[in-house]
Amino acid sequence: MKSNGPRPGKRVVVTGATGNVGTSVVRALAADPDIGSVLGLARRRPGLQIPKVQWDTVDLSRADSEGRLVGLLRGADAVVHLAWRFQPTHDPVVTWQSNVLGSRRIFEAVAHSGVPALVHASSVGAYSPGPMDEPGADEEWPTDGWPDAAYCREKAYLERVLDTFELQHPQIRVVRMRPGFLFKETAAPEQRRIFAGRYAPGPLLRPDLLPFVPDLDGLRFQVLHTDDAAEAYRLAVLRDVRGPFNLAAEPVIDAPKLADLLDARIVRIPRALVRTALAAAWRAHAVPASPHLFDAVLRLPVLDSGRARDVLGWQPTRTAEDALNAFLRGVREGTGEDTAPLAGRKVG
Repeated sequence: MKSNGPRPGKRVVVTGATGNVGTSVVRALAADPDIGSVLGLARRRPGLQIPKVQWDTVDLSRADSEGRLVGLLRGADAVVHLAWRFQPTHDPVVTWQSNVLGSRRIFEAVAHSGVPALVHASSVGAYSPGPMDEPGADEEWPTDGWPDAAYCREKAYLERVLDTFELQHPQIRVVRMRPGFLFKETAAPEQRRIFAGRYAPGPLLRPDLLPFVPDLDGLRFQVLHTDDAAEAYRLAVLRDVRGPFNLAAEPVIDAPKLADLLDARIVRIPRALVRTALAAAWRAHAVPASPHLFDAVLRLPVLDSGRARDVLGWQPTRTAEDALNAFLRGVREGTGEDTAPLAGRKVG
């Protein structure tokens, strides 16, 4: 005889569930037999239909959203907080209201709803400038960010907010994920619009049309396939772990590796020249990516992901080159998903 009672298993709420990371996280959770249901929250309801996943809308930038959040979170076994707004880069007050004040509303709603676990999406961008060589910075490296870049400033500020939150609510298990750059094929249209603008001609990102890769001082970064990051979030929901986890795949990406991926030659270019050109384009509203973020990227530390391997039991299944190749396919082909952030658009 079938039971009409609630579905067995954990109930998980995911904010920012329609973006690059969110769509992978809700799928990873829904595929786990220990998860009974997933509630995906976003500003706009998607057209996606995923078994065990329900959708609702909430705007975290609104001051009156906390009361609604308390009701949506009540009865959840865990909250995965991914919601983040990258633009407008020319108006950091808007992103502060969504990212910082919105995150604080989520944290308070978690406490008021009695949710026992909070998994928060921090970032490599929360770290202060640090070692550029392997094995790199572990989770004890200072998280003061690069203060000139709004993205890093906001991520670092929320690290301090969570420090206080953990002291005030020791009964809540708090996990902070600090991944490198996250790529997958279906998120490429969103990332192209965020950093290059919606009119950037994706089909021109072909190796034969990119004859060289700029070799800049500090051009050394780590990437990870978004689906591998989602697996780390799934493990953090289900396992009794706390604290921060660095997430990155091998190898570290630099100019020679980019040149190999794009079958292009390397050209040494002064960093100041690129920065000046980017600043001029940004001030003219020709590109959305700010020169301050460019400064931050060239100062990011290389991460040591050993704690995620040893404590969380996580390892990526794809290489950094795999993740970048997926991104390039998505940019060229305009692949997307039926969500507002990931909708594919062939423009430019």
